[in-house]
Amino acid sequence: METPSVPRSIRRLAGQAIREFDMIRDGDRVLVGLSGGKDSLTLLWLLHDLARRAPVHFEVGAVTIDPEIDGFDPERLQDYLGGYGIPYHFVSEPIAELAGDHMENDSFCSFCSRMKRGLMYRTAREHGYNVLALGQHLDDLAESFLMSAFHGGQLRTMKAHYRIDAGDLRVIRPLVYVRERQTRDFAEAAGLPVILDNCPACFSMPTRREHMKALLAREEGEFAELFRNLRTTLRPLMTEGGIPGPDEAPAAANGPRSAEPMPRGETADG
Repeated sequence: METPSVPRSIRRLAGQAIREFDMIRDGDRVLVGLSGGKDSLTLLWLLHDLARRAPVHFEVGAVTIDPEIDGFDPERLQDYLGGYGIPYHFVSEPIAELAGDHMENDSFCSFCSRMKRGLMYRTAREHGYNVLALGQHLDDLAESFLMSAFHGGQLRTMKAHYRIDAGDLRVIRPLVYVRERQTRDFAEAAGLPVILDNCPACFSMPTRREHMKALLAREEGEFAELFRNLRTTLRPLMTEGGIPGPDEAPAAANGPRSAEPMPRGETADG
């Protein structure tokens, strides 16, 4: 079966980020966090293609966490990937049900994200992966930066590459130089089976992230070089050990019903 061909523009930007942040090394086994969204699907095909072309040898697999939320059905991803021979792991967990007992003062979105991340860490360990790849792009990092500055009083965003506190897994974001519109255009052109984010909790009220997205869109309409400059601004914050310090990565979940906190403002997948 012919695999989708990721555009050269995305491959070039991702390749630059992978080199600059030393994301992939010889012998790595990389597990892609696959939500079924346009970003994570783009990342999967990007790394699948790179694994065949790159001078270093590495393997690629994927994991989907099903939070068992009404209206969200990622099971069709299993049929989709089955024809390509990509190692695939599907994990179901009643996250919405667990939130009622364990969420405490946290938001549902934050609780869900931490649970998903912990389950991905556990899956990586169980199947011998040493790297978890997530699909956040430059727009995501810019939005997180503004949220942290406006609402947290901190200079920070998501890291491009870091080692979690437990020390045994690395987290990478190869799309940190890629724009969201590029993944959207690729997903549409390639006919990828995108699963839209339809969690009721996400649409109950406008989120801070949506406000930041709208603000950035307005500013980019006035100044076309906005994201080029933001990329330069954010680069020190993307680097582990850069301003303001190492990313506070969550430790792994010890079981299917627990997960350690992850940095505020991050999401489990793109």
